Amino acid sequence: MIRRRGYFLLILVIAFLFGTGFFIWSYVQNADSWALKSYNKHLYNYGTLVGAGTIYDSNEIPLAYTENHERTYAESKTVRKATLHTVGASKNVISTSVQKVYGPRLTGYNKVFGVYSLKKNGKGNDLTLTLDSEICRTAYNALDGRKGTVGVVNYKTGDIICCVSNPTFDPQNPPSYSEIENDEDYEGVYMNRLLSAHYVPGSTFKIVTAICAIENMPDVFDKTWDCGGKFTPSKGTDIICNADHGHKVDFKTALAKSCNSVFAQIAIELGEEKLNETAKRLGIGSSITISGEIKAFAGTFNVKNIAEDKLGWTGIGQGDTRLAPITMLRIVSAVANGGSAVSMNLIDNATTTAGKALNLVLPKNKTELMSQETASTMKDMLRYNVEKQYKDYNYEGLNLCAKSGTAQIDNVDAHNIAWFTGFMDDESCPYAFVVVIENGNSGSKTAGPVANKVMQAVKEKYGK
Repeated sequence: MIRRRGYFLLILVIAFLFGTGFFIWSYVQNADSWALKSYNKHLYNYGTLVGAGTIYDSNEIPLAYTENHERTYAESKTVRKATLHTVGASKNVISTSVQKVYGPRLTGYNKVFGVYSLKKNGKGNDLTLTLDSEICRTAYNALDGRKGTVGVVNYKTGDIICCVSNPTFDPQNPPSYSEIENDEDYEGVYMNRLLSAHYVPGSTFKIVTAICAIENMPDVFDKTWDCGGKFTPSKGTDIICNADHGHKVDFKTALAKSCNSVFAQIAIELGEEKLNETAKRLGIGSSITISGEIKAFAGTFNVKNIAEDKLGWTGIGQGDTRLAPITMLRIVSAVANGGSAVSMNLIDNATTTAGKALNLVLPKNKTELMSQETASTMKDMLRYNVEKQYKDYNYEGLNLCAKSGTAQIDNVDAHNIAWFTGFMDDESCPYAFVVVIENGNSGSKTAGPVANKVMQAVKEKYGK
């Protein structure tokens, strides 16, 4: 009987130690998220965040702060709406926002003392972003109420200075859930379209196909094509060129004129294996992480065992490929930066209520997406696009290298997704951009002017 009781006690002790160990492991892994649940009355009032430090933009303009036990946002309503998806809302409905992802740091929470510093000082820690609220305001106004996104990043440092997504709302006076559910103008309002949207890339994907061709077709610059207005693959449907009567073009001109026939043929000649390898190396299918913690949509790309016509459609950006705009922004940034992409970042620094710097580990990686030679060649081609197709007078003084895209969703032009992406080839003002506008018709005619307004503001403020 004593032996049986001893075994029983031993089992209880083992179960207790296992349970204690599991609790400690769960606490270490999940305590941050537990503390930030909306029913924590130390931080929330009826589900609304009230206890957190100040979020500043790069110009030390407060974008969110706690005052009289209430969360208050930027003074300007336009700035509040322009920065919503980066800063966040009081109910933490935007999963990629700074207030959601960096909540523990903003509240001053730690695993040992909980929210003691918040209760003692009345506020948490402060965060300063790389975001420029003035540039965000310009981008928001340039979108002019249209659904879409604008992103701008320093391609040398990886600092994101503009991240605007529309539709949006005023976090100071948010709409009710019923308003959002019943009004199509709010469709996807909780999603940061720069990071999380799933867009057909259209002709901007020809940048990827062109990089693959530069690396794998030694004679590509010696070739010419007479597209005839369409390309008929051995199997499948015709691929129509945007030039109704066709044209005779070389590789460089084919990209400038965005010739579907030529790039479909190039994609088919390259084949599935090479396109897959290039897309994977450029980061398509892998999630981009901002400031080490904010996750973007990974994107989808797969051309294995598909028909010849579908391979051609994929090469011109009209297949099953889906990208978040941040992915294309990273690719053009690498082209601008000699083939290497640096880690993207939204956080500049963090400080305690006493002004003491917090030790934030922000990735500073550099990843080679292509060779320096490939990047240089691609830069020349994108510059040629602007000089010969989009025209420099539309982007005066920017020395722009860019590619437009018009992703067709159905047979109605007004439903197209308009893209424009590129960078300023300017060592004193090293910024890349991406603009996407839903139901935007033409990429260069709809997204291009938005890019010009934003980048002119960037040049005026940051150019030397």
